[in-house]
Amino acid sequence: MRRITAILCATALAGLFAAGCNSDKKTYSDAEYIMFADTLSTNMVFPDGAYFSIPVASTVACDYDRTFAVEVIDQGSNAIEGYHYRLKSNTITIPAGERTANVEVAGIYDHIQDTDSLGFKLHLLVPDQVHWTGLYAGSDYTKVVFYKGCDYDLDAFDGWCVVTSLLLYDYPSALDQNYQRLILTEKHPTEPNTIILHDFLYDGYDVTMRLTNDDPMEPVIEMDEDQVLSDEQTVFGQINADNKILGTVSPYYDSYYNTCQKYASIWLYVYLKDLGTMVGTVGHYYNVLEWVSLEEAVRLKIENNMSGARDPRDDPDYPRNNQGNADRE
Repeated sequence: MRRITAILCATALAGLFAAGCNSDKKTYSDAEYIMFADTLSTNMVFPDGAYFSIPVASTVACDYDRTFAVEVIDQGSNAIEGYHYRLKSNTITIPAGERTANVEVAGIYDHIQDTDSLGFKLHLLVPDQVHWTGLYAGSDYTKVVFYKGCDYDLDAFDGWCVVTSLLLYDYPSALDQNYQRLILTEKHPTEPNTIILHDFLYDGYDVTMRLTNDDPMEPVIEMDEDQVLSDEQTVFGQINADNKILGTVSPYYDSYYNTCQKYASIWLYVYLKDLGTMVGTVGHYYNVLEWVSLEEAVRLKIENNMSGARDPRDDPDYPRNNQGNADRE
């Protein structure tokens, strides 16, 4: 069913546009067009119930208010109005002297699953004389995508973690040919917002990552430069520089984390130096980190023989019952 959430008042709009805009306000070659500012809007929904904004723009300012209706297009949408989200209003008004307004949308947090990526399409109902065609045809439509955001919680990234690494796929350790590892992570005792990744990619080499929380919409991961990932001999079978494989986050690809789903996506820039001088680039490698419970970590270790320097059955919280002892044997 195609549901219309607003009805355009044709009579009122006809009178509105008959008057036209004050010529003193015009700034775009005397042409007036109304459109969505972008054809795609991606948004995060938090428990506070706050609205997020979908901007609408006009090429000129007028000396009177301009009101337009908005409709939801159900076709191609996987979000249900009234269940996953609601509009604050089915109309928007560009105030006199202004050129922008916003469609306000609230996501219904409790009805959005952690792994949901929901979307729907909006249509801005404007008269033909302010509808932009040609290069900007379709600008009266926009796709709205939203997903669940969780409050910043460093504890979510403290514990057992499965690492899947393209660096390990291309350069496995001479002692371990697996491109997946089970590692233990913990909050840094002195550095804020920082997680220690023990034995991150190769045994015996810990690295750190910082989870920024300045902007909930940009949960970015940062890493110090020149972190030692391994020695060259273990990985390459030979020494090309100072016997250290170094890494940090790639400057070309985003590294980010998701608190709801307890995972991190890290693009590593891997390189070699000799006495502080750059020798060469190994490459840019994608890594996925997924945090799991102690029980899941034990299962992965036993059933999948997951590699890693640490065994989750050595965790102090692992139950020391008969079953646990049997697993260890």
